[in-house]
Amino acid sequence: MNSPTQNPSAQDTSPNAGYPAPARLVIATRESRLALWQAHHVRDRLLQLYPGCTVDVLGMTTRGDQILDRPLAKVGGKGLFVKELETALLDGKADLAVHSMKDVPMVLPPEFALVATGEREVPLDAFVSPKYDSLADLPPGAVVGTSSLRREAQLRARYPYLSVSALRGNLDTRLRKLDEGQYDAIILAAAGLKRLGLENRIRGHIPAEDSLPAAGQGALGIEALASRPDVAAWLAPLNHPDTQACVRAEREVARLLAGSCDVPLGAFANMQADGQMRLRGLIALPDGTRMIQAETTGRPDQAEQMGQYIASQLRSQGAEEILAQLQNPLQAGA
Repeated sequence: MNSPTQNPSAQDTSPNAGYPAPARLVIATRESRLALWQAHHVRDRLLQLYPGCTVDVLGMTTRGDQILDRPLAKVGGKGLFVKELETALLDGKADLAVHSMKDVPMVLPPEFALVATGEREVPLDAFVSPKYDSLADLPPGAVVGTSSLRREAQLRARYPYLSVSALRGNLDTRLRKLDEGQYDAIILAAAGLKRLGLENRIRGHIPAEDSLPAAGQGALGIEALASRPDVAAWLAPLNHPDTQACVRAEREVARLLAGSCDVPLGAFANMQADGQMRLRGLIALPDGTRMIQAETTGRPDQAEQMGQYIASQLRSQGAEEILAQLQNPLQAGA
């Protein structure tokens, strides 16, 4: 397929001057139920903006979806969920790709750009269990499933008497494993459950003080080729400035501290009532024996500087030692 076209005969209904309204757009997405929900959500928003446009969804299976028997940290990290979608952009098969921002690598190749960040859903982790109401209710030895070293480190630090076990697969697979009794509880992103109408499975949201979210958690990112300013202009109305500022700050922390699936790192920013933005960061060893935290407040237009400050504070408290230990799993307790 050629790169989707503009409609030169159409009246310019684009909210951004200079580009005629698009005639056709193709969205690349993973084929999990949650990813398809996200892609269709963006499609519906685009159809509202450009009623004369045809918007198609191109579902794709990524390496991250195919490898289910090993933790992501062991097989290449978050980039496994986006590479095939980026190839579709390069090949002209799609104009944009929709991602969960927490799955997007902290450094994009120069050919690509994040052109919009959608308004954030609940960013917190969710406690899901058929038998227990909260982490504090779990008895010693109870098995908690999670796919995240970030969650694992914080769980082990706060609840050392629990057994933390790896949990892979899409959202439905994880819930099925829980219901089969393989786990006493699992920890998932609340946003995914809410978006799929599964909010009734949430026993409780885990406060950020107990489980600091991942950078970008709960936010949707829209990626396009850096050489397609037309796509960036068409997608601009979908951008949510407050969410974008928060995610930029979080991703800067993670970028500077080599944030990936093999680093237990949390970064979470949220807007305050006075218009200021609060940013918190955390880095830990997987076994929870060491955890370093820092926080700051500032203006949303200082997002990158705030991220840089948090990263420097974590480094000054010993983040480099943690990162060095993570290079040696025997020392890191992994």
